[in-house]
Amino acid sequence: MLLVIEVGNTNTGVGVYDGNQLLVSWRLTSRREQTADEYGVFIQTLLGTRGIERRQITGVAISNVVPTVQQALKWMCEAYFGVHPFTVQPGVNVSIPLRVDNPKEVGADRICNIVAGMALYGTPLIVVDFGTATNFDVANARGEFVGGAIAPGLVVAAEALISRAARLYRVELVRPKEAIGRNTATNIQSGVLYGYAGLVDGLVERMRRELDGDVKVVGTGGLAEQMREVSHSIQEVNANLRLEGLRMLWEEAEGGGGSASQEDEA
Repeated sequence: MLLVIEVGNTNTGVGVYDGNQLLVSWRLTSRREQTADEYGVFIQTLLGTRGIERRQITGVAISNVVPTVQQALKWMCEAYFGVHPFTVQPGVNVSIPLRVDNPKEVGADRICNIVAGMALYGTPLIVVDFGTATNFDVANARGEFVGGAIAPGLVVAAEALISRAARLYRVELVRPKEAIGRNTATNIQSGVLYGYAGLVDGLVERMRRELDGDVKVVGTGGLAEQMREVSHSIQEVNANLRLEGLRMLWEEAEGGGGSASQEDEA
């Protein structure tokens, strides 16, 4: 079985694959101060709740955008699972062409998104990832990653607004019935949800004009389902897109003569 760990700035995805089948997955809060032992004990406990023993884990794949936790993850994999993890390193150990100015600057999460997106939905492709940031990851008709856009995430934007406006307060980010809010809560919900729908649809439309062919648009991330309700451009939602891409990248590395043991030394 393959253990996949996808570390984001806000959340960490953990999953277990048996071949191509995702058996189980969890969405956790990312914690930069966790030690290797804390990671090991916690992940083993999660596996145990589903009857999975650590000896059944024969490989670990990591996608990580928080460099400070990389060493702890590496030590955890070696101490608790007896394997050297494969760590996604754009511009180093991934085969997808990166037609951008600085390939090593591309986030591992974006590569996982685009690899899985191309395999599942074809090209040209735009993946909209609703996380800490709202990322637009783009592949052209030739299957090359050509960049995209990064906007503040919905929650980040809402928190920034509330922190700077004394009379505003936190609300649940759900779709209001009408665009014209009748109270403070629905005003904020409309501004954030419908406002971001306009941002997404506007950027997607601009990107479509710069690509050739029938562009597919896929949403992923924590608020993707809510945004599909208000965005006209999102055609599909896949909550496990990053985990799928991480599995595919690990399988590619395994088939490439053992490079799956490569790891980030940072």
